[in-house]
Amino acid sequence: MLTSESVKRRARELGFDLCGIAPAEAVPEAFRMREWIARGYAGDMGYLPRTVRVREDVRRVLPSARSVVVTGTLYNVGRSRSVEAVDPGGAVVSRYAWGDDYHEVVGRRLDELLAWMRAEHGGPIEARASVDTSAVHERAYARAAGLGWVGKHGCVVNREIGSWFFIGEIVCDVPLAPDAPAAEGCGSCTLCLEACPTGALVEPWVLDATRCVSYLTIELRRDIPETLRPLVGARIFGCDACQDACPWNRAAPCSADPRWLPRPGLDAPRLADLWRRGDGQLAGLAQGTAMTRASVAALRRTLAVAIGNSGDEEARSALEAPRAGDAAPSLDDPVVRRHVQWARGRAAARRDAKARRGRPHPVE
Repeated sequence: MLTSESVKRRARELGFDLCGIAPAEAVPEAFRMREWIARGYAGDMGYLPRTVRVREDVRRVLPSARSVVVTGTLYNVGRSRSVEAVDPGGAVVSRYAWGDDYHEVVGRRLDELLAWMRAEHGGPIEARASVDTSAVHERAYARAAGLGWVGKHGCVVNREIGSWFFIGEIVCDVPLAPDAPAAEGCGSCTLCLEACPTGALVEPWVLDATRCVSYLTIELRRDIPETLRPLVGARIFGCDACQDACPWNRAAPCSADPRWLPRPGLDAPRLADLWRRGDGQLAGLAQGTAMTRASVAALRRTLAVAIGNSGDEEARSALEAPRAGDAAPSLDDPVVRRHVQWARGRAAARRDAKARRGRPHPVE
């Protein structure tokens, strides 16, 4: 017989670190999205306004839905929080993109769990499984399923494993006993808001995505606003600043799953090395990871910004050097060209300022 406890037990056997059951009903968090979108905080993410109504109630994804099985998969591998502190020429990639693409890994596990549920149930089950790929308000259902509360940075936080976990869900027509929603645990803490490099967390639980480094480096295909470029730092894909600052992540456990370890080329990558790669090599570096979300041109654009910010002489020299080896047609992209020009100007201004500081004062 299929029960909530048997589903959770099987989820753990398949490698999920968390599993809970939420009722298939409307979630209040999703209704607040309408106001958030009206304030312009969704930016160019046009799929959010198009799907906002669906996200308000999972039964609009699956009309027969009775339960939502929500899973959590830890991806923290315990590496340094900031490569910038030890290598000014280092590039920063959000840790969720270091290893294998979570859509594929977690998606396969969800498929296995759903196949087991159907066999255990002994009858047909109408269901939809997804991981960050459907119009399901994952964080709201994760809270309703008891996996954790939605922190002031917008990520789900679990008391035992922090916020470094992927959320996946199976929406199904089987009535399963739901778990109690998670209690809020942020208290008066605002460290995540203070840590945001661009001030994108405009107030607790409110993110202006148009200022968020993750949005700027992944979702945005146009020019990164000049006022925000210096604040991007050396981040070339995503940003972990708010999660790094969260006290619940200070003692977060580490995953033993090798699929989340940095792939070759993403283990403490350096800006100069990445810039010297041709487009085919950059695409190869991203292949099989979540970095495929950004186009090669977008990666090249953001690399230029990071080099302009770094002050690293090797990276600056790589930016100025003529192209050799693999072709890089992305350099002809108008957006990329504008960011390269900006980076060169920023590097030149830094050199001029350094020269002025080193110039002897005239004797009076």
